[in-house]
Amino acid sequence: MLVNCAAYENGTKLADLKVDQISDYVARPGCFVWVALRDASDADMEQMRAEFGLHELAVEDAKHGHQRPKIEEYGDTVFAVMHTVEFSPTDELTVGEVHVFAGPNFVLSVRNHSLQGFLSVRRRAEHEPHLLRHGSGYVLYALMDAVVDRYFPVIDALEADLETVEARIFVPGTARANVERLYDLKRSIGTVKHAVTPLMEASGKLVSGRVPAVCSDTRDYFRDVHDHLTRINATLDTLRDTIGTAIQVNLSMVAIEESEVNKRLTAWAGIFAVASMFASLWGMNFKNMPELQLEYGYPFALLIIVTACGLLYRGFKRHGWL
Repeated sequence: MLVNCAAYENGTKLADLKVDQISDYVARPGCFVWVALRDASDADMEQMRAEFGLHELAVEDAKHGHQRPKIEEYGDTVFAVMHTVEFSPTDELTVGEVHVFAGPNFVLSVRNHSLQGFLSVRRRAEHEPHLLRHGSGYVLYALMDAVVDRYFPVIDALEADLETVEARIFVPGTARANVERLYDLKRSIGTVKHAVTPLMEASGKLVSGRVPAVCSDTRDYFRDVHDHLTRINATLDTLRDTIGTAIQVNLSMVAIEESEVNKRLTAWAGIFAVASMFASLWGMNFKNMPELQLEYGYPFALLIIVTACGLLYRGFKRHGWL
């Protein structure tokens, strides 16, 4: 569906447009049209392709979605694919896509499966006419910058969850829950990294070497986005390494807890083995068995068993087995 459509000239908004007015303003020198779509249908995309002369392969990618983040050139048009990563109302990590077509006299943004819109980006651009004067290249930067900035709260939330799990690692009885949560965090970090790393690599095309003509006046701004992506990517690598270490520590704690249980079981088994030995010895059915005729033989036997078990218990306790 159409979210917004407006024409701009020299950094100033001229008018809100209907779709059938786009071609009139695209033909005007020094003017560009900014169109925003959300969950666009195939018919919407075909209409935009006809209005802006978009390449059919780029339109096909935008229709089907599930694209890897990338930046491609089709003639004088730049086609960018970015992933949005955000938490749903149920605190589940969801991934959406933003496709941006930036040409000399137009910008088309298509947002799919994303909860957060980009009206704030449009308001920001309209309040900075000296920057909006750069045209579609600046709008592409503003959209990319908004997508990248929304990665930071997600990473902060993942860091907070990791710190919570780390604080519970040495709490007895929490090993299984800790491992499950750590693997969930590792999967979430992998999701964010799949969005960040390809975009970081692709954004290098807008910073160094031959920069597309649409973005030539905004190279410094794209360098700032590239720096943010590089920093985010480094943070994700650090988090992933920390999670790997936490998992190893947690598994070590599980092994230590199992070792403690095994020691206790072994100690009690040794105590009962001694008691069973004495009981089986005096329970042997022989006529000439010593001590069978003693008047206090039974309590004496119990005393020996209790004493032996007590000495074993004391020894195991002193060595930390019980």
